[in-house]
Amino acid sequence: MASANYTNHFVFLFQAIFSIFLFFQSSNAATVDVLSFGAKPDGRSDSTVPFLRAWSTACNSIQPATIYIPRGSFLLKQVTFNGPCKKRINFQMDGTLVASSNYWSLGNSGHWILFRKVDRLTIYGGTINAQAKGYWGCRRAGRSCPAGARSITFSWSNNVVVRGLTSLNSQKIHIAVDHCNNVLIQDVHIRAPSGSPNTDGINVQFSKGVTVSHCTIMTGDDCISISQGSTNMWIERVACGPGHGISIGSLGTYVNEAGVQNVTVTNSVFTKTLNGVRIKSWAQPSNGFARDIVFRNLIMNNVYNPIIIDQRYCPGDRGCPRRSSGVKISGVTYDQIRGTSLSPVAINFDCSPSNPCRTIKLKDTKLTYVKGAATSSCRYATGSNNGAVVPRSCLSE
Repeated sequence: MASANYTNHFVFLFQAIFSIFLFFQSSNAATVDVLSFGAKPDGRSDSTVPFLRAWSTACNSIQPATIYIPRGSFLLKQVTFNGPCKKRINFQMDGTLVASSNYWSLGNSGHWILFRKVDRLTIYGGTINAQAKGYWGCRRAGRSCPAGARSITFSWSNNVVVRGLTSLNSQKIHIAVDHCNNVLIQDVHIRAPSGSPNTDGINVQFSKGVTVSHCTIMTGDDCISISQGSTNMWIERVACGPGHGISIGSLGTYVNEAGVQNVTVTNSVFTKTLNGVRIKSWAQPSNGFARDIVFRNLIMNNVYNPIIIDQRYCPGDRGCPRRSSGVKISGVTYDQIRGTSLSPVAINFDCSPSNPCRTIKLKDTKLTYVKGAATSSCRYATGSNNGAVVPRSCLSE
């Protein structure tokens, strides 16, 4: 476990040094202003083609290039910025990118803003607003709705820095990281109403070396969701809430599935979230796993499930009733988790009978129930305790 912590901290330091290097190098980059390609900062004129033309110019530049988005609102339809590019690309955003309020124009695309196969990309500042209120209303009403779009996605890209970005009102996931290496997301602010469905703040899958630092996430689903194939993640100083907490999973969606390994969540605060730190897997066969996970120095303010492992995840009891999860969970440490629980069961390890949770560690943890004494619940979970643990641990050695 010490090795896992060291690796994750090294990743964070590398990302910080890399981002500082890019910042000081930006002064030597060629500047490409989207206004010079016909983009209109009025929030009504379609600026998609001008943005793509600016991207083509920057991407083909023989020197590093900065795409500049000045103050104002720029309407964008679904747009894909394809690489590889010849040199490093900086997006300097002082303005706001807005999607059409007609959710049908975006909802079947899956992605609103997609960066694909782009290495050495930096995004500084700015706001993106997907204007998804109508889409959420459609979903809540149970009408025929499009599948929905992620606001900004980084796919098959390496050495990416996102700093100072604000993401508002996504149809689905706000920021998605998919098949990437070495990504730093820092000083990012994400906001959607607590009742907005499936609006995860940050989702990571099939990626290595992702750092999330100093972020504020208020949304209707997971603040951060960590899916299959994610390794060497470092998450620190995140203010989460409202939302569903920070989740590893859902795992076990597929029989043959990549696992999650070497993840640290530290120095963060959860306020009025449904969950605090959660690992969840479908109750069905899978060869997936979650191991070498550290949750450390976290504050829970009126969180319903502060600490939870749920291996019977099966919304609506469709497709998996009375089945057992094949996902193997081991080497999970909870260290200095403190605060208040809105549920009497403040610590809940509901693991798989066919694949019990192993080597779970509780250390110096104090969680109190707002209406009385808190309890812990263990089902097929073994591990150890160190220091004072409140409520009393139910882990069997």
